[in-house]
Amino acid sequence: MATSSDPKYLLIGEVLRPHGIIGEVKTKILTHYPERLSRLKTVFLAPSAESTKITEYSLESVRMHQGYALLKFKGIDDRDKADRLRQLVVMIAVGDAVPLDEGEHYLYQLVGLTVQIEGGETLGTLTEVLETGANDVYIVDSPKYGEVLIPATSETTLSTDTETQLMIVRLPNGLLPTV
Repeated sequence: MATSSDPKYLLIGEVLRPHGIIGEVKTKILTHYPERLSRLKTVFLAPSAESTKITEYSLESVRMHQGYALLKFKGIDDRDKADRLRQLVVMIAVGDAVPLDEGEHYLYQLVGLTVQIEGGETLGTLTEVLETGANDVYIVDSPKYGEVLIPATSETTLSTDTETQLMIVRLPNGLLPTV
């Protein structure tokens, strides 16, 4: 269910630099679904994901190269024009996002959830999700314990309900300080 606070765009990449002389840009991939990039017709570029200065670009081609995406936009036909796109973020409209499987959530849907420890004690509010190599880490602002870092694993995350804005977790022994 969409709400007025849901974003219009989802971040999928960041332009690093021009690649070659025909206007391609080397792009860091920030999506779990890089294989779908080649099916996109348009993307949106902006200085940051929070920016209101967003420009739509039509994609001419997408190819993968050494773990990066090389994007070619219509109207960007030389290295100088491509260089002007350096450090812009690449986004897609939320409606173009890959449908998630049951039990999966976009990161923006998790921020703001109330986090409860199994048994009912409210720990605090999930304020950020750190994406690490092994597993994500939830950062929870807890009035009682301060900032709590919780590994986002199937062992710790018992349930996540974006409708009720509630996440229930099972914390590993020793994660919380004794108060």
